[in-house]
Amino acid sequence: MSKTTASDPAPSAAEDRELGDAGSQLSTAPKEDAPHLPALGVIGWARWFWRQLTSMRVALLLLLLLSLGAIPGSLIPQSGQDETKVAAFRKAHPTLGDVYDKIGMFHVYSSVWFSAIYILLFVSLIGCIVPRTWQFVGQLRGLPPGAPRRLNRLPAHTTWRTTAEPEQVHQAALTLLKKRRFRTHLTGDAVAAEKGYLRETGNLVFHIALIVMLVAFAWGQLYKAEGNKLVVEGDGFSNTLTQYDDFRSGNLFTSDDLVPFSFNLKKFTGSYERTGPNKGTPRVFQADITYSAGAYGKDEKDTVEVNHPLEIGDSKVYLVSHGYAPVITVRDGKGKVVFDDAVPLLPLDANVTSSGVVKVLDGYRDQQGKKEQLGFNAFFVPTFGGSASGTMLSQFPALDNPVLALSAYHGDLGADSGIPQSVYQMDRSNMKEFKDSQGKLFKKLLKPGETMTLPNGAGSVTIGKDIKEWAGFQVVQQPGSGWALAGALAAIGGLAASLFIQRRRVWVRAVKGADGVTVVEMAGLGRSESAKVPEELGDLAGVLYDQAPGAPGADDPADSPDTAQEPGTTTPVPAEGAEK
Repeated sequence: MSKTTASDPAPSAAEDRELGDAGSQLSTAPKEDAPHLPALGVIGWARWFWRQLTSMRVALLLLLLLSLGAIPGSLIPQSGQDETKVAAFRKAHPTLGDVYDKIGMFHVYSSVWFSAIYILLFVSLIGCIVPRTWQFVGQLRGLPPGAPRRLNRLPAHTTWRTTAEPEQVHQAALTLLKKRRFRTHLTGDAVAAEKGYLRETGNLVFHIALIVMLVAFAWGQLYKAEGNKLVVEGDGFSNTLTQYDDFRSGNLFTSDDLVPFSFNLKKFTGSYERTGPNKGTPRVFQADITYSAGAYGKDEKDTVEVNHPLEIGDSKVYLVSHGYAPVITVRDGKGKVVFDDAVPLLPLDANVTSSGVVKVLDGYRDQQGKKEQLGFNAFFVPTFGGSASGTMLSQFPALDNPVLALSAYHGDLGADSGIPQSVYQMDRSNMKEFKDSQGKLFKKLLKPGETMTLPNGAGSVTIGKDIKEWAGFQVVQQPGSGWALAGALAAIGGLAASLFIQRRRVWVRAVKGADGVTVVEMAGLGRSESAKVPEELGDLAGVLYDQAPGAPGADDPADSPDTAQEPGTTTPVPAEGAEK
């Protein structure tokens, strides 16, 4: 018997090739042949390009480029999301806007360069996974490779002599390694075992999950739909294009893809912190609704809260905003009601200071008998805290002391021009503001239930006693989100398996020595250097030594499993788990 020492002869070229083959088989990564540039030709160059494209380093590079390419889509306004911001950016930066337009920065996710990266990454992952999967299946169907001729050349090894017969040692090794979940078989005079296949499984699962995520992302972008709708208490919504305040969709989405449903907003409830440093912070925002799925679905009740959307088929209805809608009644000079409705006002700050307009198309006739339209600028505070420099201030977002400020205009609102107008803004180019008898601008502060009489017999404006509330809903329909989530979870699990599970092999050789005593050799080999391989080998050797104890009179320190060779050393060191 002998142990590894510094004077051991160097391994032969054949042994180096043998050990190299044993290590390279631990991975299913396809081997890359260096291209012979002078003799490539067209087919050779095509083959070389395909090998580069389907290599792991190129796949990682494309994944990095895809991540970097997505950054402008979140920093630069996109034409498919907000045309107003895109127009404002072009107006503010005309030169830069032209450059962005030419390179597709205003529509990043549908640009040629982003699509090219996306498609190349998709092809690279598929070309990388298919051969690795096929090779891995072949390894699963095969048996662990036989033991190298000289086990003491491996990074972790140990040896001892025993009176047990080689067959007994082989059987004990097979039983032990199978119990430790190794795949084992007896080949020649040695037992070959292998473990850690889940590492490569995790690697393949990770890359397959990336493909699933890419497909789900593309599917969701092409068939997505997203719209917003403001609904006042007592009103409803039907999921049709004409009902949305604004709507965006993917390139392949059609109106037939909308999930049929409708709902009515019965009541909105909001509560806020009353005291402390977080005074005014919302505590509860919830919308009580009655909805029906399908054309003839039964009415069902539900409550939509922040981060708890209503789910109907592939659509999700999120609660995204809230505000107040005073009920305003406008009468003409003869007392006829020409406007009576709740007017949603848009919040301006955290205390729900709100503003909006009231447009009355059927207005009044002036002193010359000319018919004019009425318009009102409305400024609302739920808790009136006085005014500074003519600006109303709200002290709290709840309806503790609501006050509505109105300024009145008369003239032509421009509603008949054919140009779309916002319901929250008023074109005052052809409007004149009312003045009182003293020639001052006519403005009034009204509390619920109070009435403002307009000058010149133009009529009156009354604010209702009950202030309604409105809720803003976002309806999102994006197929493939479930697949994207499943792919993300699978990718995390696969990546964890590929990082923390080590592929390793163990060989146990037992042969009769020249003196008739059985010599037992054990060695381990991992895909990469790790302290766990010597530790595991020492533990296995200690258990096997109990079943095949050392021969009496063994005086060589290498003849005990108490020693296992660590990589890069020439002196045996204690192996964890060995019997002392």
